[in-house]
Amino acid sequence: DRVDQVVAAVQAAGGRALGWTGDIQVFSPTACFLYDAAGFLSSWLADLAAEQEAADGIVPFFVPNVMSTPISPAAAWGDAAVIVPWVLYQSYGDVGILAEQFESMRAWVELIAGIAGEGRLWEKGIQYGDWLDPKAPPDKPGDARTAPSVVATAYFARSAELVGKAAGVLGRTADEARYLSLAAEVRDAFVHEYVTPAGRLMSDTATAYALALQFALLPSADQRQHAGERLAALVRGNGYHISTGFVGTPLLCDALCNAGEYEAAYRLLMQRECPSWLYPVTMGATTIWERWDSLLPDGSVNPGEMTSFNHYALGAVADWLHRTVGGLAPAAPGWRRIDIRPRPGRGLTFAHARHCTPYGIAECSWRIEEGEMTVEIEVPPNASASVSLPGHHNTPIEVGSGRYHWSYPYQTPEVTYPPLTLDSTLGELIDNPEAYALVMGIMVQHNPEFVDRMKGQTEVTLRQAIYLNPRAEELGAKIEAALASLEQQAQHKRLKRG
Repeated sequence: DRVDQVVAAVQAAGGRALGWTGDIQVFSPTACFLYDAAGFLSSWLADLAAEQEAADGIVPFFVPNVMSTPISPAAAWGDAAVIVPWVLYQSYGDVGILAEQFESMRAWVELIAGIAGEGRLWEKGIQYGDWLDPKAPPDKPGDARTAPSVVATAYFARSAELVGKAAGVLGRTADEARYLSLAAEVRDAFVHEYVTPAGRLMSDTATAYALALQFALLPSADQRQHAGERLAALVRGNGYHISTGFVGTPLLCDALCNAGEYEAAYRLLMQRECPSWLYPVTMGATTIWERWDSLLPDGSVNPGEMTSFNHYALGAVADWLHRTVGGLAPAAPGWRRIDIRPRPGRGLTFAHARHCTPYGIAECSWRIEEGEMTVEIEVPPNASASVSLPGHHNTPIEVGSGRYHWSYPYQTPEVTYPPLTLDSTLGELIDNPEAYALVMGIMVQHNPEFVDRMKGQTEVTLRQAIYLNPRAEELGAKIEAALASLEQQAQHKRLKRG
């Protein structure tokens, strides 16, 4: 297995202190928000281009390339050659980075075009795919549920489109037309091969739908709506636990929100059970881990390969936190135009995002307190912003540079749940976080494997789920009593609120 050989070679080369191309590809938007990464990443991209030229267009798995074994093209990793320069342009507005890296960007896409051939599907070669999918065995980190060809072809379309857009920025009209046309051909091939007319994907996974939605691979509104609904259903069926690896995770919350499924995105964000972003926090983590379960619930270290306790890729969700929860995002390259659009959810009552743009400090802070929403923003000199206030104006407010303050009545939407019984479905149970945690706790005591076995079975009733348990009657009585007690508490809270 070629991937196993690569892992062994990496370990022999000294472990994980390497410039992995896939990791920075997904993390670069977060890096450019948190730090002034322009100089560092521009220098690193020059090294990438040199390594790529020496390897006949192939981008190594990491730069500098310290491996003596032959390298091969890998989607999402090699695409750093295209995506990182585009992120730098979006973050800093520097056209020069696109000019410096354009030949490297184009060389990568031309290499993949040659591999894919006239069929425009990237189905050959070694792929990491959705690396470290939570369901991958500890000793097989590349065994993801999403087909590698789906990941590879999606990235082929994305990189071809970005090279076309970069060419447009640089005034290279012939290249712009060529690569945008190539991207359209790849999208058509993707849809023809991997998508049903209704919008169901061949790989029925959260990562596949996130890729299709965020990389604009679905041509019709009906397909996009169906894909968004299916993505939300998969997330719900998984009990709002993470089911994605390095490729799907950075796109997941944005894909849900763009499909109107904000509740699902915030349920994922606030999840504390493994796999989730907050599970490591409950285990005392102060850094992002490489695996969702680098440290197991019993406190032991995951026995599999690629187990790091300081590995930033899965922290790429911070980009979504900055833009959606914090409400601070660029609306034009270099932040000359800013989109300020905070979005409260799942009981969050405040957030604060601050970024040093090329024009100066941009800031958005909001707080919900005693029925009032307060929003404060700062727009840097020579910049402007479009401000959307949650629960207030229907149309955005246009402002120039300066500091602004709004306070207005705001009522956090109250979430109520219908009473649950043994005849409620697992899907209805999942929708109620408190009831779900209560019932799963009871079930795990009787059968530790129950939670994993029931994932995705949202139409199965609780009564059906426990039917084959040797102590079904006793178990059912415990669950009924717990649900009845929970409903009494809910009624009491409703009465207190009046």
